[in-house]
Amino acid sequence: MLNWERLRVLDAVAQHGSVGAAAAALHVTGPAVTQQIRKLEREAGAPLVEPDGRGVRLTTAGWIAAQAARKVTAAIDEAEHALGTLHGRVTGPIRIGAVNSGFGPLVAPALRIVAERHPEVVPSTRSGEPIDLLPSLCNRELDAALVENWSTLPIRVPARIRLEPLVVHDVVLAVSAEHPLADRDVVTLDLVQDDVWTACRPGTDGHEIQLQAMRRHGVEAQIRHVVDDFLTQMTLVAAGLAVTLVPRPPIDGFPGVRLLPIKPAITRTIGLATRENSNSPAVSALVEAFREVAATLAGRARS
Repeated sequence: MLNWERLRVLDAVAQHGSVGAAAAALHVTGPAVTQQIRKLEREAGAPLVEPDGRGVRLTTAGWIAAQAARKVTAAIDEAEHALGTLHGRVTGPIRIGAVNSGFGPLVAPALRIVAERHPEVVPSTRSGEPIDLLPSLCNRELDAALVENWSTLPIRVPARIRLEPLVVHDVVLAVSAEHPLADRDVVTLDLVQDDVWTACRPGTDGHEIQLQAMRRHGVEAQIRHVVDDFLTQMTLVAAGLAVTLVPRPPIDGFPGVRLLPIKPAITRTIGLATRENSNSPAVSALVEAFREVAATLAGRARS
């Protein structure tokens, strides 16, 4: 008999194309993934994967087994939906991951709406970056993920994940009120080529996004201040110690900071990612709440 957990591991290998990537997505070691695949091959009586360059690919038997895993996942989602809609109730736990900057303007208001309308829904949240949140969503560790997507470095959306844009922000150059460029209407980044910068720490999505944005404008920044949080970065900018690139909200109105439009323009989109086959009433209620909050924010921006 085929083991469901091992089928789930095989499906992760099929999605990510290598044992290492599947292991990272499942939060286990590479040898553990290999061991599960070998056990599944013994259960199936046939090889399921074969080498393909630096990764692996499914054999015919592996493809059949991976398809079966996806059908099982769809069946579980259908059962969750059926149970959740029993007697018209929207109930149960819902797990949400989000980038830090999305909590205040989007997550908190959306969860408030859900709590008011569906008090039997039990939400839990965690912060993270798209590189961590999207695999967790694929592996059913999360039910929804709020992720950011910059025009200079679009994220890769995994198969069977739906990404719905919610809000779009202009990315601007943040300088101190005393900076020589502070009174400009628009700037190009070559004008701050020699300035000291603050940015997120290396290895994070935020760092790579900021770095790629700078390089797109021909800037090799002197990053001396490594800070993950945009609002904390603003304290350094206000003190005249650094400049940086930030999405305009929620930085508007920070004391001592000027936000300058840049040319050519860069945008950041915050979107809500969910599994395509997820029919959970709680997830549907959450998606509806996020849409309402996003529409309210868009209305404020136009007024």
